[in-house]
Amino acid sequence: MTGRPARPSLMTGLPLLEDLPDVKGARVLVRVDFNTPLSEDGAGRRVVADDFRIRAALPTLRWLADQGAEVTCASHLGRPKGVPDPRFDMSPVRERLAALAPGVVLLDNLRFTPAEAENDPSLVAELVAGQDAYVNEAFGVSHRAHASIVGPPALLPSAAGRQLAREVEVLGCLLDAPARPFVAVVGGAKIADKLGVLESLAAKVDVLAVGGGMAFTFLKAAGHPVGGSLVDEAHVEAARALLASKARILLPTDVVALTPDGVLVTSGPQEGARGETALVGQDIDDGWRGYDVGPDTAAAFAAAVSTAATVLWNGPLGVVEDDRFAEGTRRVAEAVAGASGFTVVGGGDSVSALDHLGLAARVDFLSTGGGASLELLEKGDLPGLAALRGASNAPGKAFPAAR
Repeated sequence: MTGRPARPSLMTGLPLLEDLPDVKGARVLVRVDFNTPLSEDGAGRRVVADDFRIRAALPTLRWLADQGAEVTCASHLGRPKGVPDPRFDMSPVRERLAALAPGVVLLDNLRFTPAEAENDPSLVAELVAGQDAYVNEAFGVSHRAHASIVGPPALLPSAAGRQLAREVEVLGCLLDAPARPFVAVVGGAKIADKLGVLESLAAKVDVLAVGGGMAFTFLKAAGHPVGGSLVDEAHVEAARALLASKARILLPTDVVALTPDGVLVTSGPQEGARGETALVGQDIDDGWRGYDVGPDTAAAFAAAVSTAATVLWNGPLGVVEDDRFAEGTRRVAEAVAGASGFTVVGGGDSVSALDHLGLAARVDFLSTGGGASLELLEKGDLPGLAALRGASNAPGKAFPAAR
């Protein structure tokens, strides 16, 4: 797959910015996903540590401003549990947005009230009051049936933002017509979060490479002792069934493990790391815990990526916050960046790894959605997309049933 993917059926009925009524002088509410990581600067001020998601929304915000619209953005930040929490105040994000898109207003954190997650009509009414149109530029949360996602399209002319439309277009191609061989590399800690998409991908890809913490559930399902490594006992049988399918699944053949008395570093200075590491095979001794794929595994994953015509990567292959367990992710990131096929990377940790290594510009498409990307690939549609297709200004063709 090269160049711009063809417009797939998943786009049918989805209103785009050009489908909005004339927005000159109009007030437009834009649901964005500015759930950005924050850090402290030298003066102890909270600042945006990674503005990737803000930058991804700029083409939409600038198009609306150029058309003469008055733009108001709404976003969530963190998990404040339905109550105001100063740790998740939007001020740092608002400051960064003002530098990138002057004149755009940003509302308070949507999740400072439980009404957002509950899709409360009163919050929907509050959000659309005084607004003339709505744009969804929050692909990363469009798998949530939240008030700000599914409510406004029923009341206002609505459209998909530029980034959201591109997400749907690219991921739709992976569903409908990927160039082959199609290789997916999936990592991350929890198999429960990704079992459905692993089952869906296994039926679509030519090679499915599984790493990260979830790989140990698969290794146990394959009959290997995994020591003290992360295992989801409730999903061992499901992993065993997937391994017994006709899918070609690559699992780690070697693992970087940490001694039983070791201490893992997940944030802060690396000086907190303690314990001996060892390179082991698929069998891990009692007490030892696997935290990264080994060099042979990374080489096998990289080789599969290098021969692919389409590559999807979602999730790190190890605990990248601890330098001792970041090498597998680095090698796969380099392979994805160097691949000749069409490359798609989704999930904040994967994108952050590429950014850290200076490789992001060498990937064809960086998705702003981790869970949303996976749910779209698994289920073939999202609540936020369905809501947009129901807007009064949406193209008239009916959308086909989700696959």
